[in-house]
Amino acid sequence: MISVPSFVYSMIFPVFDRAIFAYFVLLLLSYGILVAAALWELIGHVLRVRGESRQWVLGSAVSPSISILAPAYNEEATIAESVTALLALHYANLEVVVINDGSPDRTLEVLRDRFALVPVHTIVWRRLDTKPVRRLYRSKTHPNLVVVDKVNGGKADALNVGLNLATGDLVCVIDADTIVDADALPRLARPFLADAATIATGGMIRVANGSQVAGGRVLEVKAPRNPLAGMQVSEYLRAFLFGRLGWNELGGTLIISGAFGLFHREAMIACGGYTHDTVGEDMELVLKLRRRAYEAGQRHRVLFVPDAVAWTEVPETVAVLGRQRDRWHRGLADVLWRHRRLIGNPKYGAMGLVGLPYFLIVELLAPVTELLGWVALAVWVLMGALNAKVALLFFAIAYGLNAIHGTLAVLADELSFPRYRRTRDRLMVIGWSMLETFGYRQLTVLWRVRGLWKFLRGRTDWGKMERRGFAAPTVVAPGATSSPPGPTRAPA
Repeated sequence: MISVPSFVYSMIFPVFDRAIFAYFVLLLLSYGILVAAALWELIGHVLRVRGESRQWVLGSAVSPSISILAPAYNEEATIAESVTALLALHYANLEVVVINDGSPDRTLEVLRDRFALVPVHTIVWRRLDTKPVRRLYRSKTHPNLVVVDKVNGGKADALNVGLNLATGDLVCVIDADTIVDADALPRLARPFLADAATIATGGMIRVANGSQVAGGRVLEVKAPRNPLAGMQVSEYLRAFLFGRLGWNELGGTLIISGAFGLFHREAMIACGGYTHDTVGEDMELVLKLRRRAYEAGQRHRVLFVPDAVAWTEVPETVAVLGRQRDRWHRGLADVLWRHRRLIGNPKYGAMGLVGLPYFLIVELLAPVTELLGWVALAVWVLMGALNAKVALLFFAIAYGLNAIHGTLAVLADELSFPRYRRTRDRLMVIGWSMLETFGYRQLTVLWRVRGLWKFLRGRTDWGKMERRGFAAPTVVAPGATSSPPGPTRAPA
């Protein structure tokens, strides 16, 4: 046992104890409020849309036109299938804009061959400054398909080129390898018809690993067998159903996943489009949209829609997942720093007084506090300042609540918009949500702390993101346009 000076017992330990306990209570209250708000919103949403036909959106004379922007980099293995699926989406007034961001592989050649592309000459209004466009193409077989070939500039630059070219009232932003449900667009467009103040909506991102995928559609949903992918199912459900949905009630969401979101095009251009020098461009865009609306005194809504679903492949190796999560946390830190003047500022309503302080205190700093808690517990036990049984009990309570939180998200999903048809898959997802607490959560804490440290050192690199792909393995090179499949931050 290590001897400890008396002043440590009398001064340092009590202060540290109270600080950790106060933060723990704050986390519990925050998560409790979010869960309660999310369940209330989920019940209301289910009652509003269950049994409702989306035909009134598809056939309405006032339905907004939509341009889908799909940036692509080195996607030759999957691009033809992905674009075919986009063209088959259930929406009448639809334009698909594929932006080839200088891919060195055969992405452009595959598109030319599959969709009979021919060069077109048109005047492009460069409302947003971007890298040069090499050539524009239009499909002879699908008149609503436009393909642009440009000099490589990264995802934000590719999307800004798409914004310059798009003609739709609304712009749907997806990743080239994202699989969108056939009826997801009218579901995502519904809030724009219900309230003209809507400027953005985000859809639900689900994990496709382990499921049967063909023809750009998820034919049969199955729980992943890979442990890392399986634990991410619970994590994504918790982040979207209890995080994003809860913020619908508490002042509007601050994050729309770069893998699947719908935006008012003119509002995007007015705020300057996507920011280039950040790895958190999806959250950065939403904050710019909302900030501009607040400063102009305009009522606005940014909503999460739980039944508008897109599917993505999540990492199945520790190395790739770790790179993804530290990048997400760097993105969160970068965006909060850029908009630090808004934090706690009543001029920006619920976003400034509630949303941003939550993301700073609960999301950004939580992994640091948790890591300090582990170190402190170990030191206290070694010094004899804390009973090992008490430490074990504290650990059980803290991580037991996390397991309960994840399991509740799985149950909420099953009672609202269930996707798993087999009992075995449902039980497997619940099992992964229970196991997530042991080992996986601790790894995510370390990755997020690493991301925060890299941010403080000025690191802005993406790193290699390897994907097996639904058809063949692919590798996204540094600076590529493919974005994180999930939220900018690690799901809470």
